[in-house]
Amino acid sequence: MSRSTEWLPSLWRDTFDELVYDDEELDSEEQWTLNFNYSQTDTVSNNERKKGWRVYCHCAYGKFQCSNCSRTWSSARVVVLFRYRLRQGKGTVIMRPFGQACRPCQDDWFDRPGFSKKEVKKALLGLIAKIRKNCYGEEDDDDEDGSSVCSTKVWTKPHETALCEACSMGICCQDEE
Repeated sequence: MSRSTEWLPSLWRDTFDELVYDDEELDSEEQWTLNFNYSQTDTVSNNERKKGWRVYCHCAYGKFQCSNCSRTWSSARVVVLFRYRLRQGKGTVIMRPFGQACRPCQDDWFDRPGFSKKEVKKALLGLIAKIRKNCYGEEDDDDEDGSSVCSTKVWTKPHETALCEACSMGICCQDEE
């Protein structure tokens, strides 16, 4: 299984649909959709909260390719942000992957990551666990206080804060070391 450097929204949508409808991970009657918004943040306003919006942040392993020089690199600290809600029998998920900049180019451009199917499934199963807890009242042992933080991992390389889009917004998972 290759780890693509190309950002593939269809991989996320297809995997989400497989988990929700084929594997019945949510086991519900509601229809759920996954969409993308590349400008969303982890801040949920009081008005959004009243409308049922929640946030789940996940750190994933991804690969990048610079759109300028074609250099490739991988990172175990790729932040994937999900907003989700269940309202009037309809479930909505809005996702944003955060990018990284190329070290040699230093051009203030954040390239979007590519992910393996295994990594996509892992991130979406974490999201589905949060949906089950917050939208259907099921237990989730990983989240005692109801807030959502990036998942943790054991890191092997130093993180380059200046090249990370999530760091520039103050939501990177590197803070959990």
